[in-house]
Amino acid sequence: MTNEEFLAKVKDSFDKYLETGSRSNEKLKILHGAITQDLKNRLGDNYQLHSLGYGDDREVNMTGRYMDKKVDIAIALKFIMRNYSQNSNNYFENMLGETANIRSAGKPYFQIVIIPSKVPYFKKGGELDHIETITEHNLSKYLKLSNDNIEEYMHTPTKTLIYLVDIPDISLSKIKNEDDYVSYYTENSDFVVMENSEPYGFGNSVIYNNYNEFIDKVSHYIQSI
Repeated sequence: MTNEEFLAKVKDSFDKYLETGSRSNEKLKILHGAITQDLKNRLGDNYQLHSLGYGDDREVNMTGRYMDKKVDIAIALKFIMRNYSQNSNNYFENMLGETANIRSAGKPYFQIVIIPSKVPYFKKGGELDHIETITEHNLSKYLKLSNDNIEEYMHTPTKTLIYLVDIPDISLSKIKNEDDYVSYYTENSDFVVMENSEPYGFGNSVIYNNYNEFIDKVSHYIQSI
């Protein structure tokens, strides 16, 4: 799967999010399934892969140091859709805990984080408050993480892909709440998700805006074990 094909799957995932809502995992099945199939093509028949959206459409338990966790082929995936600033700390802390649990048991663990360059910020009742534009400050935790020594810090993923994408801007004059937001993009669905070109100085443990490089490193790492 090329970077362009990956971005097309991101678009499909966004469309599914509009259809099924933020609480559904259907949007992630599209990405999980495509990534797992791609990894299967690269690894061949010597490996057994399980994932949502692939094969029997289920996860399997992987034994961690402190607890078992259901994971997809040792790759965790996050597609941020809304309220980035509000949710980023909770996600980051949960990600660190997940990673430490699996890696401390001697297993590789990879992360994919997809972040639109602009996301809506909805109030509790669904009213649109404003549009957030992702900044270097928002990404500061990941920038710091990207310079961690993965052999020294078990909370750092073996390798992380951060993909910053552009989804066409919305017309704020037409959008008052979450229902309007969904309707706008549903009615104007003929667009392409693009790679954001803003440069950031990520260190060696993060691959930025290059799915093909990331999955190539994942497959070679797994084959080397």
